[in-house]
Amino acid sequence: MSTKQQADVDELIAEYDEERPSRVLSRRWDLGIRAATLAIALLVLKQVFWPFAEGGQYYLVMFLAVTLPLVFLCYRGRRGGGDDPRAVDWALALSAFVVGAYPLFGGFDAFLDRQGQLTDLDVVAGSVLLLLVLEACRRTTGWVLPAVCVAFVAYAYYGGYLPPSWSLSHAGVDFGQIINGFYNDATGFYGTPLDVAATYIVLFTIYGSVLNASGAGAFFVDISFSAFRRSRTAPGRTTAAAGFLLGTVSGSGTATTVSLGAVTWPMLKKAGYPKENAGGLLAASGIGAILSPPTLGAAAFIIAEYLETSYLQVLIWAILPTLLYYLGIALAVEVDARRFGAKPVDVDVPRPWELLKRGGYHFLSLAVIVVFLALDIPVYSAVVYATGVAALFALASRRHDVRGWARAMVDSLALGVRAALPVIAVCAAAGVITSTITKTGMGQELASTLLDVAAFVSSDPAVILFVTVVLAAVAVSVLGLAVPVTASFIISWVVIGPALVELGVAREETAMFIFYYAVLSEVTPPTALAAVAAAAITGGDVMKTMWRTWKYTLPAFLVPLAFVLTDNGAGLLLRSSFGGALWAFAASAVGVAALAALTGGRMLGPARWPERLLCLPAALALLTLQPVAVAVGLALLLVAVAVHLFVPKVLLRGKERDA
Repeated sequence: MSTKQQADVDELIAEYDEERPSRVLSRRWDLGIRAATLAIALLVLKQVFWPFAEGGQYYLVMFLAVTLPLVFLCYRGRRGGGDDPRAVDWALALSAFVVGAYPLFGGFDAFLDRQGQLTDLDVVAGSVLLLLVLEACRRTTGWVLPAVCVAFVAYAYYGGYLPPSWSLSHAGVDFGQIINGFYNDATGFYGTPLDVAATYIVLFTIYGSVLNASGAGAFFVDISFSAFRRSRTAPGRTTAAAGFLLGTVSGSGTATTVSLGAVTWPMLKKAGYPKENAGGLLAASGIGAILSPPTLGAAAFIIAEYLETSYLQVLIWAILPTLLYYLGIALAVEVDARRFGAKPVDVDVPRPWELLKRGGYHFLSLAVIVVFLALDIPVYSAVVYATGVAALFALASRRHDVRGWARAMVDSLALGVRAALPVIAVCAAAGVITSTITKTGMGQELASTLLDVAAFVSSDPAVILFVTVVLAAVAVSVLGLAVPVTASFIISWVVIGPALVELGVAREETAMFIFYYAVLSEVTPPTALAAVAAAAITGGDVMKTMWRTWKYTLPAFLVPLAFVLTDNGAGLLLRSSFGGALWAFAASAVGVAALAALTGGRMLGPARWPERLLCLPAALALLTLQPVAVAVGLALLLVAVAVHLFVPKVLLRGKERDA
């Protein structure tokens, strides 16, 4: 990719990603910021191998105190402002460091001993930190999440003024106690979300940065081009495969979509893909990587923490849904190649074996993560070792330029920390929401309200579960339109999760259900940031591109429903017997094929509306994973195939007899 192309990609990512664009600093300030982020990277690595004796919360206080100031120096306060930090940015950064490190100044143990009895100075410092966290969140992700946080704070303080008959009313929380919950409690700023950001996410962003600096991104694209060679379905398959591999480097669905589109859109255009369909495929391929092992999205680490399980276990749960997701894309690619009359495209790349001999080592660091997790090595250690492997192989490939390699690795450490700044701000802000819900009991009340709405529709337990699940899916999707994926998952888990658990859904299925819908918000109309970015690349109509994206990702929207609507859904997360998992996957795979026929308008040949409409109830019945319903679904699908194969011939013979 040329320098100009890379600049265009960076510009598109900045415009359409859920995270706001960072400053382009002058050389003097850039060197200073790189030095600071490098020091933070070393702090994070120090915590992995030589943890602070004072405990995890001590580290989190220090981590937030040194990362929050960088947000004000790296992100603009308003659009159109100058790129170098101004006096107000330096003032905010200094204030963030002072109030962030305040708990350490007079002795950390003494600060913890004042829990529930903060001094006036403690409350002032905590209040200032609250305002700075919200401003940092606004700068990196926009106004919505800070506004939600302010609403939660207002609810905690003014809840006592609500009519007692309202289910959400409570006694009200004193302002000092509100700040205590944020500043001196494990559920506030220094709760699970920030712990995950400081322990896992920042290490994975460093890993992705090192992997990219080693040339992995270019290799992943080349191997995808080479693997499928010259056929009419090769352009679509290449796009899907490259998106999956590039996601391990990027970690963002929208960013992957843009990077992918820069290199594969010319090929798709040459193959004959319409602009909107190409954009839909790009967005679906870009989002697929953060739905899939071995990286998943940042929320996957939070799942592991909330459920007190290993990250490897979360990866295992995601295996079959990932296969179903890419099965849906593969079938859609096959259908589109025939529907649009796609043409083979010649791509000048070496053969796969030649590429693997030259750059196959890029896969080894990914394998290291999986193998080390299987050996029960903590995930934060596994990713550090994988980063080391990637760095060493990069050194081997650049052994004649050791100085250049060293410079690239140092830059990667710094860039990895800088890439994590928006997530750190979001996770700190999420602590405001989780603390408020814990102190007021709001989560349980909202869950009860959701169940009451479902019970109003019917008293049948199965109907109540179905209505609750549908409402939950809509709520998570809508929430994800406004806030980043990580925040969407956290809010949904503490508000919607209890409702599903109360109806008997296992916590594991509930967490994965919420995770998938939170991620899929990036391709959900009417915002669908990944689809909007793809349309900007292809020049297609934005709304049409959104709906084409929805067509490609439809299985991902429906399969999670099976997690929670039926006990057999546990098989899709490999939480049942081998036979149960195989049966659930087979039934779901046939359901995905029926969806592909419905949305693509093709079976063994062009399909008409009668057989396509039969595929809809067939797919829904198959995805219930109930034996009787699956049998009905198979019967409907067979009828659809019969109509597709034989009805045209019968009609033709009837016309001939009439003649």
